[in-house]
Amino acid sequence: MKTLKHWQLESRHAAGIDLRVDEIHLFSLRVLETGLFRVLLRRRGELALDRTWSIAPHKDVPLEGRDRLSNEGFSLPDFSLEQHENSLTLTTSQMRVTVHQPLRLEWEGKDAQEEWRLMASDRPTGAYLLPSEGGGVEHFQRRYAQDNYYGLGEKAGDLNRTGRRFEMRNLDAMGYNAATTDPLYKHIPFTITRNEALSFGLFYDNLSTCRIDLGNELDNYHLPYRRFSAEAGDLDYYLFLGPTMVDVTKKFVRLTGKTFFGPKWSLGYSGSTMYYTDAPDAQQQLMQFIRLCAEHRIPCDSFQLSSGYTSINDKRYVFNWNDSKFPQPEAMTAAFHHAGIKLAANIKPCLLQDHPLYAQVAEQKLFVLDSEIEQPERSSFWDDEGSHLDFTNPATVQWWQLQVTQQLLEKGIDSTWNDNNEFEVWDGNARCFGFGKTIAIKHIRPVMPLLMMRASFEAQQRFAPNKRPYLISRSGCAGMQRYVQTWSGDNRTDWQTLRYNTRMGLGMSLSGLYNVGHDVGGFAGQKPDAELFVRWVQNGVMHPRFTIHSWNDDHTVNEPWMYPAATAAVRSAIELRYRLLPYFYTLLWQAHADDEPMLRPTFLDNEHDANTFLENDDFMIGRDLLVASVVEQGQCLRDVYLPDNTRGWVDFYSGEWFAGGQCITLNAPLERLPLLVRAGSALPCSARLAHCDVELDTQRSLQLFPMPGEGKACGSLFEDDGESYGWQQGMALWLSWDIEYTADRITLRFTRRGEYRPAWRGLNVVLPAGETREVWIEGVKTSCYLLW
Repeated sequence: MKTLKHWQLESRHAAGIDLRVDEIHLFSLRVLETGLFRVLLRRRGELALDRTWSIAPHKDVPLEGRDRLSNEGFSLPDFSLEQHENSLTLTTSQMRVTVHQPLRLEWEGKDAQEEWRLMASDRPTGAYLLPSEGGGVEHFQRRYAQDNYYGLGEKAGDLNRTGRRFEMRNLDAMGYNAATTDPLYKHIPFTITRNEALSFGLFYDNLSTCRIDLGNELDNYHLPYRRFSAEAGDLDYYLFLGPTMVDVTKKFVRLTGKTFFGPKWSLGYSGSTMYYTDAPDAQQQLMQFIRLCAEHRIPCDSFQLSSGYTSINDKRYVFNWNDSKFPQPEAMTAAFHHAGIKLAANIKPCLLQDHPLYAQVAEQKLFVLDSEIEQPERSSFWDDEGSHLDFTNPATVQWWQLQVTQQLLEKGIDSTWNDNNEFEVWDGNARCFGFGKTIAIKHIRPVMPLLMMRASFEAQQRFAPNKRPYLISRSGCAGMQRYVQTWSGDNRTDWQTLRYNTRMGLGMSLSGLYNVGHDVGGFAGQKPDAELFVRWVQNGVMHPRFTIHSWNDDHTVNEPWMYPAATAAVRSAIELRYRLLPYFYTLLWQAHADDEPMLRPTFLDNEHDANTFLENDDFMIGRDLLVASVVEQGQCLRDVYLPDNTRGWVDFYSGEWFAGGQCITLNAPLERLPLLVRAGSALPCSARLAHCDVELDTQRSLQLFPMPGEGKACGSLFEDDGESYGWQQGMALWLSWDIEYTADRITLRFTRRGEYRPAWRGLNVVLPAGETREVWIEGVKTSCYLLW
C-alpha cells in the first residue's frame, strides 16, 4: 500500500476545491451544504465506478445510476477558503475542514451553543492508502476516547459499535447468531459518531466488499485510529454534522432518499411459513390459514407466500407455479382477498441451471457473465448451481417485470417479496452489462438487489397505478428505503435472538431503514416454546413490520394458535397492535414526510441523559411510546429505566405516573407487555380489531396519558384511504392537537386540514381510571371532538 502525502491546490470552483496529490491523484473536497461535505479521491484522475445508486438528495436516481460527479440536489452554499504555508481551510456557517501537509483532514463543527468543536481528524501517520497495483483503498481517522460509534445497519451485537470490526459483504446468513455473526445481509457503511459535544455522520459510498474497524485494531506506530478499507472501487465519503444523533439519521435519509409511504395494510399482521408452501397440499394449507384466523379471532392483513409454490421436486424455480400443489392459484388469491388478506409472493434473482426458462434467458444474455468465457456465471444457490440475473441490463429488467406481471400480479398476488438477493457471486470480475458499459460485479454487488427491488416496484406501479406498492427485500444497500420494507433475515430461535434482534432493528433505524421488523418466533432451529413465542409476539407487534415466520426443524409452524393455552395472550398482543394502528400509520407518514425514525433508541430523544446510552432492551416506537419487552425466560417483573424528562412517564395500563430519571420495576405477567407513555401525550386508537378497511373503521379515540399539575403537550394524526396517492392532492386528513394541563382542567384545541373524510366522524377522548380533571375541547366541556 502506498501512503498519499504531498498535495497542492489545483483549482477552486463553486462546489469546492481540487487538490493534486503526489502529482498523480485528484483529491476533491465538495461543499454540498453548510453542514455536509464530500471527499472524493480519483486514482490517477480516474474513477473506478463513474455512477452511484445510493445518493438521491432530490429525487430518485436514473435506473442506470447517478453521475458520480453530479452536484444536483445540493444547494452548494458559499464558503471561505484560507490558505496558509502548509494548510488550507474551507469554512461554512456550520462546518470547516482544514487540509494539512502531509495529506490529512481535520474537521470542526458548531455545537448547540454555536461554539466550534473538533469533530474528526485523519490519522497524522498516514490517512489515505492505495495499493501499488489493482484496486482498493484505505482511510484512517483518529479514534478519540470520548467517541462512541453507532449505525452500520443491521449488525449483530450491541447497538454501540465501539471497539469492534465489521465486514460489509452481503451473505445469506441462515440461522445467524444475533449477538456475533458478521457479515449479514445488508451493505450500509455508515456510522454515527457521538461525543458529548456533538454528533456527525460518515458515509462511504463504496459498494465493494469493505471492512470498518472501530477500535478492534491497534498498532504501536500510530495513535488510536478507526479504519475503512475496501477491496475495490473509489474512496468517496460524505461527512455531515448533526449536531444531535437524530439530526444525523434524518440527514442520512435525505442524502440517500426518502422512505416510501406504503399502504396502511402493510402495518397489519402478516402471516408466513415455509411449511405451508412446501406441503404437498399447499393450497389447502393456505386456505386453512384463513379459516383458523377467523376461528381464533386473529386479525390479519397479509400473508407472505414462501418459495415452495415454485417448486419442482425439492428445488425452487422462480416464476414457476407448482400445479399439483397449487391447482387454482387465482381461486386461492380470490379467497384471501375475500377474507381481507393480501398476498406477497417470494421471488429470487437466480435461476437454477435446470430451470425451465434457463436456456431462453441465457440465449438473451440476461445473466451476469463469467469473467473469462462468454457464458453465464455459475454460483451455488439452493442446493445446486445457478446463474444470477443482471439487473444492469434493461432487457433483464423488462423480462423480470413481465414475469412479475404475468406470473404473479395477474393471478391476484398483491406484492413481491424479494428474497435470497445477496448476489453471492464470488468471481469479483464477473461481468455485468452496466447499462451498456461493462462493470465487474465486485464494484456493484449490493446494487443488484437494489435494482431488483426497483424493477419489482415499478412493475407493481404499472399494474395498479392508483395504489401505493408494498414490497419486501432482505438484502440491499443504502437507498433501499426508497422502495421496500425490510427485516433482519433468517434468525435463530432462542431468547438471545429476541434480545439482540431489537438492537439490530434499532441499528437499521439509525441507519436510515425505518420500516423494519424481524421473523417473530424465530425462523430457523427448534420451535419456540410457549413463553418465548408469546414474548416474541409482544415484541414484534411494536415494530413497524410484524410478521410471524418460520422454518422449524421439526416441521411445526409458528402460528398465533400454535399453543392453545397461550393463544389468548397472543391474540391480546395482536389486538393491541390493531388498536394502535392509527398511531403506527401516523408514524409511517412522518417517516416519509419528515424523515422521522419509527423505531428509536431511548437515547435518541434524551441525549442529555447519559443513562439512556447504557445497553438495554428498551426502545421507543415513535416519540411517545416506551416498550420494555421481556427478553429473559421466566421473567415476570421488568426493571425499566425511565429517561429523564420534565413530564415523566405514565403506565399504559394503569395510568400511574412516574418521574423520569429513575429505574422502576413493573409487573410483567406472561399476558402483558410492559409499556409506558411519555406523560401528557395522547395516542390515537381504533376500535376495529380486524383487517384494514377504511369504510368499516368507524370509531376513533384519543387516549390521554395526563401529566400531574401543569404542562403542555401536542400531537398529530394522519388519515387517508390507506392505499392511494390522493394525499398528494390534499385527499388526506392532517389533524393536530395542543393539550394544556392545569390543576383542575385538561384543555384540547385541534387544527385540521385536508379534504379526506374518514368513516369516523369524531374523536372520543379517553382518560385513565382515577383522572378527575374536566376535559374542555375548543372551549366546551365535552369528551368528544366532532370533525363535521
